Amino acid sequence: MNSATVRLEDLCDLIAEPVRPGERPDALYLGLEHLASGRLVRIGGGQASDMRSTTSAFKPGDVLYGKLRPYLDKAVLADVAGVCTTELLVLRAKVDVEPRFLAAVVHCPDFLEYAVSGTTGVQHPRTSWAHIREFEIPAFIPDEQQRIADLLWLVHQAIAHSEALIENGQDLKRAAMRTLFTRGLRGEPQKETEIGPVPESWSIVSLEGCAFVQTGAAKGRKFGDAEVAQVPYLRVANVQDGYLDLMEVKSITIRKSEIDRYRLQHGDVVLTEGGDFDKLGRGFIWRGQLDLCVHQNHVFAVRTDRNRLLPDFFAYQAQSDYGKAYFLKVAHKTTNLACINTAKLKAFPVLIPTLREQREIVSILDAIDRKIDLHRRKRAVLDDLFKALLHKLMTGEIRVDELDLSTHSASPVNSTRSSGTTAL
Repeated sequence: MNSATVRLEDLCDLIAEPVRPGERPDALYLGLEHLASGRLVRIGGGQASDMRSTTSAFKPGDVLYGKLRPYLDKAVLADVAGVCTTELLVLRAKVDVEPRFLAAVVHCPDFLEYAVSGTTGVQHPRTSWAHIREFEIPAFIPDEQQRIADLLWLVHQAIAHSEALIENGQDLKRAAMRTLFTRGLRGEPQKETEIGPVPESWSIVSLEGCAFVQTGAAKGRKFGDAEVAQVPYLRVANVQDGYLDLMEVKSITIRKSEIDRYRLQHGDVVLTEGGDFDKLGRGFIWRGQLDLCVHQNHVFAVRTDRNRLLPDFFAYQAQSDYGKAYFLKVAHKTTNLACINTAKLKAFPVLIPTLREQREIVSILDAIDRKIDLHRRKRAVLDDLFKALLHKLMTGEIRVDELDLSTHSASPVNSTRSSGTTAL
């Protein structure tokens, strides 16, 4: 590779082929919702007959690039023909350009930064072909484009495999919770209750009767002359369903005298008070991941009476279909969001078997969680590798022939140009 550069418009053409509503009713339809951030292939699709506005036609091998909110990094290589929203630009690789290479170009970090720099509009920021077509990268001969694409798509395939394993694990966990919280482990008869069938020996009590529910610290309060401190605090964004995301922990100003009141303790079940309908009441166990951390007022901390209710056992109930159904039933709902208040959480009907059976059930679900976490960590490593390779290969900082790919030589990735389909 020499020091020459090419612009995006040297690699592809913008294709504008409008399709009126009803013109191709049986065609695949792709909207922005069918593309995942940072992924090279679509995650779903719709039916063109459902569309009431003009769309754009595309062919297999075209790159569909999301111009709306380009920081979301949405672009895929089309695997079949179809129509798409006009928020997606249809880019067709030129004759001597590898389509998979083109798809990788519009995901590289430098391109993302460049696209964002050319956005217009405040509520709905968009970039444009007039702007992104000027983006420059080093010139690569077709053979090197092919090898770069092979490597990147190989890593992307590994990411997709990890994601599939995570999804399978989550499906297994949901099925296990459904069975365990209705049948238990003892094979005993079931009794009908207002919340459905449960094992005959299990009792049902309100959460308030077997746990302390603590609300969190509100941000933005005025403290006057009070002595204050800046401490880390757990936000809704940190609490995922079944795990904590502590990649970005922010701080909050509170009175020093309040630290003990709001400080999370080892074994607290942290639950969000609101969110999307399918994420309502998501939670996890706090295990002292940070030495000192408080929680915000939109995150509950549930401290169970461990002589009656194990925190892990309650956390799994909150994550289960049973728990989700309760939260959704009692939540205050708006168009897109739902939230629960302290009183509703305290009234949560907790299923309580013996402590021994609680431990056994937790052990089963913990084993599934460990598998899911392993695949989640593998995916994170692959994500980092993919991003690093994108940057270093597209800038010419490293060359494919400088990398040892001998372990992958038995699994070549076919070119979209020759096969007409994606490698995945």
